[in-house]
Amino acid sequence: MGAKALPAFPNETITEGLDGLRERLIEYYALGARFAKWRAVIDIGAGIPTRGAIETNAHALARYAALCQEQNIVPIVEPEVLMDGAHTIERCEEVTDAVLDEVFSQLHRQRIYLEGMILKPNMVIAGKKSPVKAGPEQVAQATVRCLKRHVPSAVPGVMFLSGGQSPAEASLHLSLMNGLGGLPWKLSFSYGRALQDAALTAWGGKSSNVAAGQKEFARWARFNSLACSGKFRADMESQAA
Repeated sequence: MGAKALPAFPNETITEGLDGLRERLIEYYALGARFAKWRAVIDIGAGIPTRGAIETNAHALARYAALCQEQNIVPIVEPEVLMDGAHTIERCEEVTDAVLDEVFSQLHRQRIYLEGMILKPNMVIAGKKSPVKAGPEQVAQATVRCLKRHVPSAVPGVMFLSGGQSPAEASLHLSLMNGLGGLPWKLSFSYGRALQDAALTAWGGKSSNVAAGQKEFARWARFNSLACSGKFRADMESQAA
């Protein structure tokens, strides 16, 4: 499985791997797997994303989810709108709106049991190259607004990807979202870089630094745990583990 160029759609991709997935899931279940994840990448740029690319990726996500549930495996559905460009937060919200709308339309068409899936989306945030950076409160409000528009309350959990944010940014944004209250889903994290970067930096590949790396990992795990209940603050970053 992997993202490949989408034919006839320049600069856009499709995640392939549906062929033979049913048989692989049977094997994975026998080996003990109970969760699976499928990532669809949506880039923002000049003239993209197109409607065709959004629909194609959303359909693949839904087919994957259906095959997972057929084998009693919980599908983690990951439509990621990348933050690599120069787009504004308003443009990110517009694209994320379109992506989540199509994803859940396709999930309904494929008869996905919403209570038995997890959504792993991007946060609504300005691109890394944007000259206008959105504040943390704006990111939290825009993201929750987007989720409320498109994610049914039957979905039990929304586990955010960090998408290239710093650990402090990802933790603060999640904390502010949970601080808004009145949310029908559990908002939590499924971070890669935002959870591991500090630990990897402290470790540096040296056996003598293993304890330092573990300490940093524990520190950010604790911070993100606090963010899940709206209790992480930006000034906590300077605290020791």
